[in-house]
Amino acid sequence: MNKILKQIHALFGIFMVFFYLGIGIFLLFFTEKYFNIDKAIRVIIGSTFLFLGSYRIYVTYKQIVEAFFTKDQEQE
Repeated sequence: MNKILKQIHALFGIFMVFFYLGIGIFLLFFTEKYFNIDKAIRVIIGSTFLFLGSYRIYVTYKQIVEAFFTKDQEQE
């Protein structure tokens, strides 16, 4: 994969981190005001999104370091 595509993929990863964390926080803390969803379902789905967001932070960090802060290595 060339360097520009890696950088675009890393930036998309940042967007997905904010999306997953935002949905998780919304489901855990603010859904009760807007939707009538059972508390157990909100907690299960919200905590899953928070866990996925935390995992994406780790993966995206590795992608950013690889895409932006490593030297290009010429492939033969």
